[in-house]
Amino acid sequence: MSQTTPQEVLDALRPIIDPDLGRSIVELGFIKDLRIEGASVSFSIELTTPACPVKAEFERSARERVSALAGVDDVDVTMTADTRGRAVAPQSQDAMLPQVRNVIAVASGKGGVGKSTTAVNLALALRDTGASVGILDADVYGPSLPLLLGVNERPLSEEKDGHKKIIPLEAQGLRVMSMGFFITESSPVIWRGPMVHGLIRQFLGDVEWGALDYLVIDLPPGTGDAALTLTQQAPISGAIIVTTPNDLSVIDARKGLTMFEKVDVPVLGVVENMAYFVPPDSPDKKYWIFGRDGGKRVADELGVDFLGEIAIDPRVAEGGDIGRPILVHAPESEVAAAFRELAGKVARKLAVLAQRAPALADANITWVSDSK
Repeated sequence: MSQTTPQEVLDALRPIIDPDLGRSIVELGFIKDLRIEGASVSFSIELTTPACPVKAEFERSARERVSALAGVDDVDVTMTADTRGRAVAPQSQDAMLPQVRNVIAVASGKGGVGKSTTAVNLALALRDTGASVGILDADVYGPSLPLLLGVNERPLSEEKDGHKKIIPLEAQGLRVMSMGFFITESSPVIWRGPMVHGLIRQFLGDVEWGALDYLVIDLPPGTGDAALTLTQQAPISGAIIVTTPNDLSVIDARKGLTMFEKVDVPVLGVVENMAYFVPPDSPDKKYWIFGRDGGKRVADELGVDFLGEIAIDPRVAEGGDIGRPILVHAPESEVAAAFRELAGKVARKLAVLAQRAPALADANITWVSDSK
């Protein structure tokens, strides 16, 4: 019996379709390291994000399809992921965050909706997929990251290529930077517009973030100087709007969505925080304390995706006050599961955006004329 050919293996895998990209995993180039040794076949499937919801289904289907080929007795499938992100021109020495593949802005139209808590838990959930993640607390007026992550040291700096670089702190497996590391609890935070602009530019350009799959930026609430500066200075891959269900929060969420549209930042969707409360002694009941479905309504009205609801859980505040976000404090909770689901949706949306974005052309192009 003749040995199975690589083409036969690829043809067997071709019907497997990526649900986000809508194309065959063979056409997308996901099949790597294909080896055939006698009756044994091995290969890896390299996904665009480790948060792929059908990873196990891909592996099962691939193994079954190749095992069905004549002459194949053993199939070894390895699942890997190479997080896709924006293309960065290597010659752009002054580009902001050149080693960061995806920059995610977490915003809200007003304060008090749990934006910072959402940003922190989103970053932790992305970390749990195996990605390298950083988080920038860009809320210069009310930095909360030191409290939420339980870290409050002064970052060090080092010389690199003739420039002084700030080294981000490490907390819960994240690279972390916040204005809160440079002020005391009693320090008044008073900034004029140009000062905010310079500080944000320093956090983006002078911090040694290194290579990251995701950098989550916790934006200041509203659409003022700081938020606008960030949208113009940072190479944002996509933005998330956090709101509560009540009408006042929803009205302000619309303003945030409009700001991102005006600066051509893709809006990944709306998250409704504090959506409802489930009493611990009555898990079959839900109470919509702040109204109902406000986040869904604004998402539908403005034509963006609704990314999900986050319930009220006292453990969110309890853990946040001691530097233990809900994904660390109560990882099996419903709220922690909701943040993991949110992270999966965000990662997949960014992978789709990266796949659709045109690759950057090399600056060293030789133009050839076909005229004679």
